[in-house]
Amino acid sequence: MTIEKLTFLLSIVAALCIFQSVAVLADTPISQANATVFGKNVYVFDPGMSSADIQRTASDIFRKMETNQFGADRYALLFKPGTYNVDFNVGFYTQVAGLGLNPDDVQINGGINVNAKWDPHGNALCNFWRALENYTVTPAGGTTRIAVSQAAPIRRLHIKGNLELFDFGPGGNAGYASGGFLADSIIDGNVVPGSQQQWMSRNSHWAHWSSAVWNTVFVGCDNAPSGQFPDPAYTVVDRTPIIREKPYLYIDAKGGYNVFVPSMRRNSLGVSWANGSTPGESIPLDRFYIARPETATAAALNAALAAGKNVLFTPGVYFLDDTVHVTRPDTILLGLGVPSLTATTGKPIISVADVGGVKIAGLILDAGPVDSPELLQIGPTGSHADHSANPTFLYDLSVRTGGPAAGENDIGVEINSSDVVVDQIWVWRADHGDGVGWTVNPTRSGLLVNGDNVIVYGLFIEHHEGYQTLWNGNGGRVYMYQSEMPYDVPDQSSWMSGKTYGYASYMVGENVTRHEAWGVGVYCYFRDSPVRANSAIEAPSSPGIKFHHLTTIWLDGQPGSEITHIINNLGAPVSSHANNKMRQTLSEYP
Repeated sequence: MTIEKLTFLLSIVAALCIFQSVAVLADTPISQANATVFGKNVYVFDPGMSSADIQRTASDIFRKMETNQFGADRYALLFKPGTYNVDFNVGFYTQVAGLGLNPDDVQINGGINVNAKWDPHGNALCNFWRALENYTVTPAGGTTRIAVSQAAPIRRLHIKGNLELFDFGPGGNAGYASGGFLADSIIDGNVVPGSQQQWMSRNSHWAHWSSAVWNTVFVGCDNAPSGQFPDPAYTVVDRTPIIREKPYLYIDAKGGYNVFVPSMRRNSLGVSWANGSTPGESIPLDRFYIARPETATAAALNAALAAGKNVLFTPGVYFLDDTVHVTRPDTILLGLGVPSLTATTGKPIISVADVGGVKIAGLILDAGPVDSPELLQIGPTGSHADHSANPTFLYDLSVRTGGPAAGENDIGVEINSSDVVVDQIWVWRADHGDGVGWTVNPTRSGLLVNGDNVIVYGLFIEHHEGYQTLWNGNGGRVYMYQSEMPYDVPDQSSWMSGKTYGYASYMVGENVTRHEAWGVGVYCYFRDSPVRANSAIEAPSSPGIKFHHLTTIWLDGQPGSEITHIINNLGAPVSSHANNKMRQTLSEYP
């Protein structure tokens, strides 16, 4: 055989091998999607899988989760870099995320949407507990719909079209929606919040933002709308003082999984990936303990942490008979697929030492049947170390008392360390679901801050039986506050702060001299009794304490119920009384 013939035959063999390789790549079976190290409820899709199979899998999960508000199922739908032609909706306890290093690495042609069709009026008031992250979507019809309320963050999305944050009910009327969070995202078209009552956007960009209802806050957004509060109800802060975007799972060019930890930014404007890849550090997956609910006991988690591991929680519900102790600086606890951690013996779920650089993200923390002093504690009582060079960050946490089942705790989140940054949190004493009632799911306060220089972007906090927020540390800053007082107060005598009627939602401690908040909304629905709250906000009178753009709302309730003042006995009442209004505002305090 001549050299020429041998070369020719070898070229044919090589071509056949390449063809066969491409054919296999283009026909990856869908069964491989949940055959990864992350367990059966994590689906990892690749571009070689059939679009119809991906569509069917995602739609089947949505049908299961559309109304599954307090169920135990959890899912993560992850997309490897590439292009996909799919169009599906996202239900409860479902995270959809791209596995690229940047949002444009994963291209979705079609749609990934959140609707509210399960409610007869198209209300998205209960569209909680889901997450959309790190991909690009070119929506069919030009519009992506993400109709959500609390605890449904949108992060690192590139939407090549418009974004609507509400849904329509019968007859074309806009259904209610009640709060959400957008960060590090680009919307090429218009954002239409519609009936979205309150919203927080941070470090994002859009072509045009159309309106506001009660309380809409923009921090570090490079095309924020203009207007004069309270009409429209815009609060604009030009720069984000300090942020590190949420860590996320991605797959590298060699097919290995890593967790990417973005770099910290100060006085930032716009998205972290506007000029290329987000700066930061990649941490290989082998430095994580991959927790599964069937095996990850509190003892196993603590052993892994003591051995120097980070923790990646896969989807599910974890019942913990002891506290998870974080003692090492820079430890990461990352939830995948909106997992829940439940206290069972009256101990805190997570306790963090007074160390810097800890990141806790994407978890639900549930109170259990035995009273816990707190569910999450950052730093022990008396913490005083300076962590300004390496703050601890908390992202996308839901802290619940009741809902899935009866539970009780004193405090939801207690922050004793200084220089902690919270990026979207909902601390909720359940007003519906199982285990709900004044004596059934008691909790005194949602958030207690004793540390100095603590920052919160997007503080959603509701229905606790005392102060919703009690802030004793100096130098605190809150950007967007949404709070509802408890619905189920049985009578006024059960709800007195000393001789004062009711409890303020937002209480700044008497020894605080520096505190500032922007876009503060406090609402009431005293369903069971005609009770009064004297003031929505109480704070010392000090030149260093400032509040910007305050709103009170009387949603509904017994005749005679009201919030009498906005802050410190200033501002008119909100109530059903003919001489009062259902909304009051104050632009600045003092």
